[in-house]
Amino acid sequence: MRAPPPLPAVAMVTAAARKTVQKGRLMDFTSTVLIPLLFGSVGIFALFRLLQWMRMRAYLQEAVVVITGATSGLGKECAKAFHAAGCKLVLCGRDSEKLQDMVQQLSTVTNHRKKTHKPHTVVFDLSDTKTVLNAAEEILKYLGHVDILINNAGISFRGTIVDTGLDVDRKVMETNYFGPIALTKALLPSMIKRRQGHIVAISSVQGKISIPFRSAYAASKHATQAFFDCLRAEVEQYDIDVTVISPGYIQTNLSLNAVTADGSRYGVMDKNTAEGQTAAEVAQVVLNAVGQKKKEVLVAGLTPSLAVYLRNLCPRLFFSLMAERAKKERKAKAS
Repeated sequence: MRAPPPLPAVAMVTAAARKTVQKGRLMDFTSTVLIPLLFGSVGIFALFRLLQWMRMRAYLQEAVVVITGATSGLGKECAKAFHAAGCKLVLCGRDSEKLQDMVQQLSTVTNHRKKTHKPHTVVFDLSDTKTVLNAAEEILKYLGHVDILINNAGISFRGTIVDTGLDVDRKVMETNYFGPIALTKALLPSMIKRRQGHIVAISSVQGKISIPFRSAYAASKHATQAFFDCLRAEVEQYDIDVTVISPGYIQTNLSLNAVTADGSRYGVMDKNTAEGQTAAEVAQVVLNAVGQKKKEVLVAGLTPSLAVYLRNLCPRLFFSLMAERAKKERKAKAS
């Protein structure tokens, strides 16, 4: 077979010239269109974030913020974060001495960029509705109004349903559900009157899914999720914001202080809790969520987040996994 005849020199030059022209056009398009577009997009995004930060700073500066469970764990870190943001804090808890210690800690922190305020404290027990109502009256009497309410205080639970007394279920519900909604209802009329306010509920991933041997806790958080979802819809007409934060495992004493089936203290630091996010990290998420007026935030690792979606998309598989988890936990306790 004969080899094809070589291309004429003119044809080769023409093809090379065409490639050069195409390459030049591509470079011109990149330099005149793509690069300016890329830098423009980055600039717009940076401007958006700057405006967002400025709005958040203005929103939080001088705001009256009530935080329950402010002496430990996530509540303590939220107090630090919101104090640093220039908020006027009302720290709430059961232990007067611990609250005063917290005030002392915050008073020693200086912020040269923002004016900070000495926190006010209110002592009450969330599980006692009467003291909750009295606390709300004291807060309004002292400061006149509340801009942001952070319902953070809570108690966890470990135990089997069959062995748990109804008084234990009630104790968990009183602290995690009835207490927060009593405080919310007591402060809500003043927010409606001012047509201004922000209510935050620190719920849990277990407000969206339920895992074995956490029945009372999961039930209280499911109730919390439902109540504040309803509240969000009802108070939107008054320009009141509602944010539900659903953390996964946080490095706090929540499992240590959990109640068991007979009402006694659990006293064990769970592995998942010990390996969870730090309370300071989650507190920053809460601060940003409030500043950006987000309606809901899930603060969890990959596995808990996937479990939330699995519960909705493939419930049978989720139920099977939970049953298997229950078997493993029973076996671990028996050994």
